Amino acid sequence: MYRLKLHKNLTPDRWQKFSLKQRELMIANELNRAKNWIKKRDFEEVKNCYERALELLDLTIATTKGKNRLKEYLRSREMMGKLYLEKKGNLRFNNQLFTCICTMSQ
Repeated sequence: MYRLKLHKNLTPDRWQKFSLKQRELMIANELNRAKNWIKKRDFEEVKNCYERALELLDLTIATTKGKNRLKEYLRSREMMGKLYLEKKGNLRFNNQLFTCICTMSQ
């Protein structure tokens, strides 16, 4: 696991103390923030939200033991990477990923 840049005080052990639902909702929360910044057309802040979400998702992937869950996280990471590379934000795609992650946490 690489050193966290944005969540410096968060360790894999500390992250695992949160329930799986809490972890997934924290990732979804960053996507929700990105949605709000897309609407405001502040694409630098959108990128920041995706960076935080990717960092949390990477931490989740590193601490996941279930094979099926891991597959879904890796798919989500790939989709989030595509969103990160968007120049002007993609509200529809962002909302789809948000819904996907929220569905996992149920």
